[in-house]
Amino acid sequence: MTKNALLLIIAILLASPGLTAQELNCQISISTPGMSETERQIMQTLRTELREFVNQTNWTPYQFETSERIEASIQITIEDRSGGDEYRASIQVQSRRPIYNTAYNSPVFNHRDRDFEFRYREQQPLEYSENTFISNLTSVIAYYVYIILGFDFDTFSPLGGTPFFEQAQNIVNQAQNASERGWKSFEGQRNRYWLVDNLLDNRYRPIREAMYVYHRRGFDTMTDNIDLGRSEVLNALEQLQRAHRDRPGSFLMQAVMTAKGDELVNLFSEAPPNEQSRAIDILSEIDPSNSSKYRRIADRN
Repeated sequence: MTKNALLLIIAILLASPGLTAQELNCQISISTPGMSETERQIMQTLRTELREFVNQTNWTPYQFETSERIEASIQITIEDRSGGDEYRASIQVQSRRPIYNTAYNSPVFNHRDRDFEFRYREQQPLEYSENTFISNLTSVIAYYVYIILGFDFDTFSPLGGTPFFEQAQNIVNQAQNASERGWKSFEGQRNRYWLVDNLLDNRYRPIREAMYVYHRRGFDTMTDNIDLGRSEVLNALEQLQRAHRDRPGSFLMQAVMTAKGDELVNLFSEAPPNEQSRAIDILSEIDPSNSSKYRRIADRN
């Protein structure tokens, strides 16, 4: 599906009354090491409110069946509390996608953001607006919801996640005057600004296109022909290799490999030796920090 076709569908659905979405089945957890029982209870209240915010908000114009909701998890680890309602934390965001005609869920996104500062008072309503920065808490969460949606839609249609990445970029733009870290280009090379910048930069488009090949032509076809499906995954890796050679060390490539590395080890451990050798070479080139892990592919025969 082209971007224009997807946008047309969205426009039609937006004009249709009475549709509901609720796209995510997202598990929320908050870890509170070293906090008092009272503080932990406050965080449990926040967990409940965030779960409702994420899972009961209509983030897209699409209508999802319960079985179609995207499986995801958000884990917040509180690292420090300063003042009465100010918290410093990290946030781990993961999403998965079912593989056609199997019970297997393939990891799609797995990222840890260490720049998560927010204010929260118990029973204070969570406020969010698409066009105004109100709260760092809800803006960060909404940003990652759209990132999850974009990655998921990219696996079902080429560049299908673009409208959702644009929503995430809009949140980044609205947050440029925020005092909290993570939103600005000069604050780091692996933050929220750069993630969505990579996703919408045409220079990294081949990485996103490879994710469609990887899932729809690769994993989704394996119940019919595992050898053909695995060869398509190898084709996707070759696309990633070309993208890496054009733009080495990108944040987006790192994000993809963080989610996919272990899955690829498992897949190619069962492959013929020639495919194993090719996969090891590619994976070690595009993700050199984990080359020792990929070399273990050949040891599992």
